[in-house]
Amino acid sequence: MTPASRVIVALDVPALGQAVALARGLAPFLAAVKIGSQLFTAEGPQAVRAMHDLGLRVFLDLKFHDIPNTVAGAIVAVRALGVWMANVHAGGGAAMLKAAAQAAAVSPAKQRLLVLGVTVLTSLSEADITTTWGTTRTLPQQVVHLAREAQTAGLDGVVASPQEIGLIRHSCGPGFLIVAPGVRPADGAPDDQRRVMTPGEAVAAGADYVVVGRPILAAANPVEAARRIAIECGMEHAE
Repeated sequence: MTPASRVIVALDVPALGQAVALARGLAPFLAAVKIGSQLFTAEGPQAVRAMHDLGLRVFLDLKFHDIPNTVAGAIVAVRALGVWMANVHAGGGAAMLKAAAQAAAVSPAKQRLLVLGVTVLTSLSEADITTTWGTTRTLPQQVVHLAREAQTAGLDGVVASPQEIGLIRHSCGPGFLIVAPGVRPADGAPDDQRRVMTPGEAVAAGADYVVVGRPILAAANPVEAARRIAIECGMEHAE
């Protein structure tokens, strides 16, 4: 693992063997790997352990959203796995967010689990915010509102579309982590993402890390795709 990298690869694959083979090849160009619902549901905690065996940090992307006590218990369980970062839905309410932050805070300072709040999924549009959530806020306003809620509750940062990075950074300051999914190379298809930027644009806007899945996993040469994206995000010594 090269700490200078800002790239987190989304290991959205169905089996551990495939995930390990990909992670092993991509490791030189990664900041971490993201294990989400698909892989974790199929393989469980052994997926996390396998990534640790490769020397890779893990972002466990399970987006907890439940009553405070349940979320706190989930964070305690995640903390025991030794993962680097996990997330909860920022719309779960102040009590839930505080419970998550407090559950993470009891771990040793050098190994403390980072907890992020998921703001508005990158697949959602302005119309979705109005019709599904029934809020009078615009989509960017909703993202900033949730980011402030997460920060006030004591979370370490947020997951947000690259299009809202500047607003979050202005509102929440330089020490607040921003992880941006929904990044696509300039020549890449948006797939089901609606609010996208290129990896380089996301980093220039202020993202600490970018999450990339299909543009790497579906590439003819995933290692080369990861190398190019890492360079675009400013990683040195990736040639």
